[in-house]
Amino acid sequence: MQHFISDNASPAHPEVMNALMEVNSGYEVAYGQDHITEKAKQLFRKHFGECQVFFMSTGTACNVIALKSILESYEAVICADSAHLYKDECGAPEALLGVKLLTVKTPQGKLTPENISPLLLDRNMVHRVQPKAVSISQCTEWGTVYSIEELNRLSEFCHKHGLLLHVDGARLANAACHLNTSLREICLNGKIDLLSFGGTKNGLMGAEALIIFNASLAGKTPFIQKQFMQLGSKMRYLSAQFIALLNDNLWQKNADRANQMATLLAEQIHHDVDIIMPVETNVIFARLPKEVISPLQTAFPFAVWNSEKNIVRWMTSFDTQEQTVMAFAKKIKEVINDYS
Repeated sequence: MQHFISDNASPAHPEVMNALMEVNSGYEVAYGQDHITEKAKQLFRKHFGECQVFFMSTGTACNVIALKSILESYEAVICADSAHLYKDECGAPEALLGVKLLTVKTPQGKLTPENISPLLLDRNMVHRVQPKAVSISQCTEWGTVYSIEELNRLSEFCHKHGLLLHVDGARLANAACHLNTSLREICLNGKIDLLSFGGTKNGLMGAEALIIFNASLAGKTPFIQKQFMQLGSKMRYLSAQFIALLNDNLWQKNADRANQMATLLAEQIHHDVDIIMPVETNVIFARLPKEVISPLQTAFPFAVWNSEKNIVRWMTSFDTQEQTVMAFAKKIKEVINDYS
């Protein structure tokens, strides 16, 4: 049964499964020293430019290891109050790094130089944690997308003030499709410092990548990756998935399809429900009458994002079918009409 709970709920793409089968023969050197992993890293450099790449199994691991690579325990990360890093990683940065997260209340989940600046006023005061990094989500947890202009402005501000810029790109592919840019362009040709690049939400079977553009930051990362239990022995099974994703722009085809299905759903129901955020990627946030939520969830499961305000989240994936979207849109109209 297809539903709208999360793009994490979708299957792996058939081309990804084929890639796994292709590497599932013979013997390879372990722990990422194999030729398949090297081929994957070369593909990353083709798409992103010069960078260091580390393959991992979860997005939380990518985020935490990225920050561990650049932070001391007395330093802090600035992020939006809606950031996955802050709300949905069970305190992993605090527990594993011993660092503080400084959150900012943001419009549509976006950080700006203006809302970051107040957190820099206490720098060099010995009684305060010292901001060292800014972490943004692209797209944001609300599905909104930083424009290239916004990213450039943020990057310039961070580097002017001695801050490192980390991007949680669990859905970076969806953001790039919305902006109609390449992966290199959306990463400002390497002017961001670190990127957690998502694969699982875009058709992979549990594979993520930490990309470090600033080579001076990557020296400790291999050791941290091992210490934090993310150096897979049979690394080829992670690497092969990214070869499938980056070859022939499957990343783009998958993300574009997911975005299109969310746009289609929004077009079908925008007269019937209160869509509270711009629909720019593969997610819709809507406010519904409380009484219609349960009947709709019975027919097509989805997440309630804020039960107090009756805000729901509908997510599409590369595998979402148009007929499923149309059937869901029809059901939304029917149930709302029944309760109106």
